[in-house]
Amino acid sequence: MNTKKPPQQLQLHHEPVLLSDVLQLLAPKKGETYLDLTAGYGGHARAVIDRVGKASLATLVDRDEMAIDALKPFKDAGAKLLHTDFVSATAMLRAAGRQFDMILADLGVSSPQFDIASRGFSIRMTGPLDMRMDRRQEQTAATLLNEASAEELADIIRTFGEEPKAKRIAKSIIEHRPLRTTTELRDVISQVVKKNSLDAAVRTFQALRIRINGELEQVRQLTTLLPDLLTPGGRVAIISFHSLEDRIIKRFLKEETEAGYEARLRSLTKQPIRGDISDVHNPRARSAKLRAAVKINI
Repeated sequence: MNTKKPPQQLQLHHEPVLLSDVLQLLAPKKGETYLDLTAGYGGHARAVIDRVGKASLATLVDRDEMAIDALKPFKDAGAKLLHTDFVSATAMLRAAGRQFDMILADLGVSSPQFDIASRGFSIRMTGPLDMRMDRRQEQTAATLLNEASAEELADIIRTFGEEPKAKRIAKSIIEHRPLRTTTELRDVISQVVKKNSLDAAVRTFQALRIRINGELEQVRQLTTLLPDLLTPGGRVAIISFHSLEDRIIKRFLKEETEAGYEARLRSLTKQPIRGDISDVHNPRARSAKLRAAVKINI
């Protein structure tokens, strides 16, 4: 069995969110198995693998081909890589009868994805309106923006971005089509929302990204699969970055931990652990919420 450890540095640096808290809650022990459903650039995975002792005990999942490329050193060290979304991965693993001592899901977009203009996630840099986490899928943000009706766009921006001026923004998008770049979209929003236009742009970009990648539906489906993938005594930790995700996770843990004799999980976090709002090195961490549980029903 390959017992090599992955190298300490990857091509793209990514500061893992709430790393010390994740390690405390997952409490990795030598020989335990680990499933990382959003492995990204391997920050959390590296720290866990250091503690379990072998990369071959880890299964790392991501639907972004850039992340998969960055994770290849882990594969070379013995880890299993799955290039797919986390719902497809969990369904496949459950069907195969797999269970893990530790599971981590770090939801949302990674910092490197925001930092690469060509991915189209950032409002700060000019890039194509892409926003796909998995670039094998056909629909991009540009496709959606340039083909959807005003009513559909308003519903997306209102539902997934919780933007109060969704209808006005959608109307302006229709009037200025076709839109091709992030800057064009940001400018359209600023023309409609004179006060706090940056906040409105952030919410609109979030809404489009969630819709393009089916993020909330992915999280809902994931929660139905997670308990079966845990060994007795297995721990699961989930990091969310906005209220829409966190509501789903909170509801899932409440249902699984407060079901009396049928409860399958016990909560490890009475309240979510929040990211450091003063973290200037990793702004993404400021909105993070970490919840965790352990499997009790054997």
